[in-house]
Amino acid sequence: MSTGAPRVGAVVLTMNDRPDEFPRAMDSLLAQKGVELDVVVVGNGCVPAQVPPGVKTIALEENVGIPEGRNIGAQAVDGELLFFFDNDAVLPGTDALARLAAALHDEPALAYAQPRIADPDTGTTVRRWVPRLRAKDPTRPGIVTVMAESVVMIRRSAFDTAGGWPGDFFLFHEGIDLAWRLWNHGGTGRYLPDILVHHPATSPARHDRFYRLNARNRVWLARRNLPAPLIPLNLAAFALLSLCRFREKAALRATLAGFREGLRGGHGHRTPMSWHTVARLTRAGRPPIL
Repeated sequence: MSTGAPRVGAVVLTMNDRPDEFPRAMDSLLAQKGVELDVVVVGNGCVPAQVPPGVKTIALEENVGIPEGRNIGAQAVDGELLFFFDNDAVLPGTDALARLAAALHDEPALAYAQPRIADPDTGTTVRRWVPRLRAKDPTRPGIVTVMAESVVMIRRSAFDTAGGWPGDFFLFHEGIDLAWRLWNHGGTGRYLPDILVHHPATSPARHDRFYRLNARNRVWLARRNLPAPLIPLNLAAFALLSLCRFREKAALRATLAGFREGLRGGHGHRTPMSWHTVARLTRAGRPPIL
């Protein structure tokens, strides 16, 4: 029976490799008040374990990657809002989802709402979790043009219209891809740092495929979404940034291999954003060449 509260479909992925973190994540999710929750746990190449009673599960025979796993999960839950939640995150307050839902309700043009993510031990919000170029102050709210996809609430109608997550990406840059498409369909994003989520501040470079997939997906991101004149500018900016960031030869070689792989194709359907969207993104603080 409906209570009149916002209906939220929550998607959590698992590989059964976080026996301590996953139960804490699920407990904090199921403790949320002021929303009607429909939760699914998607096993990426496994049968989900440690799942609380009453929570739906999907067991995928192979690891299809984070974006496609989330797409599959989104199809299995009901709700006018979708909440994507990493399985090592924790919602320290029981009203986080209700507050995110309220922001989306109060602002019809809003396609997604992003809470502030902070390490539970240090309180640090690392730069990549602040969805804007000027990330010095993680407590400053406002309109944003990208997202930290590990914990985000998205309006389902906008998600469906934009086509969901880029399933072929497997890992990295899927949040920028989806955010750009949400903006291209007239939506916006808002960063709400007063809504806090805990997540360990691990390095993405811990993944053995980080450098290759990071570069490949950055090329795919540009080729899928940008007007043709902006693609070389975007990729040149990425190449210069990589040369400044990655000093180790192995990292640079893997980055170059990923760059070449992206140029060979495989990026999927190309739907370049309009120049109007380019202007909107630029006015909002992040031109899509960066």
